[in-house]
This record gives sequence, C-alpha cells and structure tokens, in this order.
Amino acid sequence: MSTEIPVRSLSAAAYVIPTDGPEADGTLAWDSTTLVVVHAEAGDQTGTGWTYSTPAAVPLVSGMLAAVVAGRDALDVPPVTEAMYRAVRNLGGCGIAAMAISAADIALWDLKARLLDSSLVSLLGRPGPVPVYGSGGFTSYDSRQLADQLTGWVHDLGIPRVKIKIGESWGSNEARDLARIQEARTVIGADTELFVDANGGYTAPQAAQVAAKMADYAVTWFEEPVSSDDLAGLASLRTQIEPDVTAGEYSWNLQDSARLLSARAVDCLQIDVTRCGGITGFRQAAELASAHGLQVSGHCAPNLHAHAAAGIANLRHVEYFHDHQRIEDLLFDGALPAAGGVLNPDPDVPGLGLRLRSAAAEQYRAA
Repeated sequence: MSTEIPVRSLSAAAYVIPTDGPEADGTLAWDSTTLVVVHAEAGDQTGTGWTYSTPAAVPLVSGMLAAVVAGRDALDVPPVTEAMYRAVRNLGGCGIAAMAISAADIALWDLKARLLDSSLVSLLGRPGPVPVYGSGGFTSYDSRQLADQLTGWVHDLGIPRVKIKIGESWGSNEARDLARIQEARTVIGADTELFVDANGGYTAPQAAQVAAKMADYAVTWFEEPVSSDDLAGLASLRTQIEPDVTAGEYSWNLQDSARLLSARAVDCLQIDVTRCGGITGFRQAAELASAHGLQVSGHCAPNLHAHAAAGIANLRHVEYFHDHQRIEDLLFDGALPAAGGVLNPDPDVPGLGLRLRSAAAEQYRAA
C-alpha cells in the first residue's frame, strides 16, 4: 500500500511592506521590502514558506513550479526541489528563480511536518535554543537611531552580539564608517560582540586598511568586505585581517557555496534559506561547510532559520535582521521573540508554528 500523499497545489502572493524609516547599507538604499509567500496543499493540510524577493516571483511559483510540484509526494521533499531546479534550466537557477524555489521548498517542508503532526524543528533535528545576533545599524540612521536600536538588542533583549552596516556610498565615506563603529562600541560596551557588514562596498586593499583602523573597537566579524563574487579578494583578506571574513548570502545553490569554500574565501559560511534552495539547500550547504571544518550562519529571515538550523552541529548563529523580524512579527501568528539572545521554536506546535495573518497582510498585497 502506497504511503505517498500527492501535492495538490502550489500558490503564491506578494506583499510590499514599507520600512519604518529610510534604510540603506554600503551599496543600496530602500524604502520597502517585498515578502513572497508560498502555500503548498496536500491532504487536509497547508504548508507555508516565504522569501524576500520581488512580485515577479509569484507567476513563476503559480505557473511553472506549480506544474512541476503537483502530484509529487509531499513526504519526500528533496527530489521535488531538485525537479524545480531542473525545470528552470532555461531561465537560470539563480536570482528570482532560486528565491521562488526556496520559498516553495520551505512550504513543502512545513506541509510535510503538518501532515506528520510534527513540529518542523523536531522533524529536522533536535529542538533547542538558536543563538542570534541583532542586525540593522543602517547607514541611513543618525546617532540617536543607531543607539536606540543597539540598546534595544543588548539591554532589552539581552542579545550578546550585534551588527551594523558600513562601506557607506560604495566605500567613499570611511571616516563616517569608523565613527559609527566607535559609536556602536560605546553604546554596547566591552562585553558585547561587534560585527560589521560592508555589503561589498570596499576594494580589497581598502577593506584591509579599514580593518586595521577599526582594530581598537574589537570587531570580530567583517561581512562582505568586498563583493562575494571576488573570491580572490576575500581569500586574501582572510590572511591579512583579524576579524572573521564572511560571505555567502548570495549563494543560490550548493555549487555557489562550494566555490566559496574551495577558494578558502570565508571563515564562516553564510547561508540564506530563502535563497539557497530552501531548507533542503540550507542543510546541504551546512554539511558541505562542515566537511571543510567551518561553521555556518543563517542570513536574515530569523523565523525560518530558527527551524532550518535545528540539529545543525556547525551552526554559529542566525541573523535577527530588523527589517525581516519586524515583518514576520507584523504578518505571522507565532513569530518568535529573541529574549536572551536566542530563538526557541516550540517543539509541540505543528510545522513552522506560523500562520500568515491574511487580513493584516491584505493591505500590502501587490497588484
């Protein structure tokens, strides 16, 4: 007797949510964030996943990907995800296609857990606290905004590590970058870890100079000091500077992560479950990093990474990104708090333990 449960449908919708103030990093500025939510149905259950992308991902999910997924076994997710990647061959498996596939994969894992009446965190591994770091510190913030955000993370939530953006205007304002690092260290005190993220805004020689100048502030994490495509630059910086060099948020598949690892370009591999092929891709990349003796860090989307990270022995932490946590708190029932600097998914709640507040989300739906 077959135990397969066929997927009945896959659908998607996009929601454009304004930021709570101007946001910018070293190489980009924005005033809204687009959430693409995917629903997968089988039996009497619905699974939910999402990515932070563009409304252009919606027809890809509801058209090509839905046709691939329909009728496949909801209890055997990795082969379904592989079939989606194969289907987008002529479109290219990166960018929008990878984000659409990632959201669908997450929805399918949530669906599987619900069909089995299990929490996703229990299905994937041993439930337990997931360490986070507070992330935001946008270059668009003035000193008061920066201090207020850092204070909220460190003193109100007890998060022992925080990250700010630097590399302002493609690295053309080093003086303000360094002043903001100094401000951050003053606010958080000596006992909190300080991370910085240049979003690829510097050249490699410039990044080395900035790292030397910020040595007095005990920065331990230097994210994308140069473009993540500059493997030689990242690898060179690893041998020159004290903070860990990190990248990987733009790895769209396992091969992208493999290139970073083979080039010895990072001290810690970043993986984004909403971009890298979903939970299937996240766990594959974590295993690959483990084989290279490295830890991994979940990039953004904290309420998804809290589950994806379950049972990952080489997990360092997950990014508690201001913009995404605000959206997930706003639009999902069951969003997790980060009190004490950790996320604790409930092992007794089916699936992700999250449900979209459809009425609240409707006002943001993209046409």
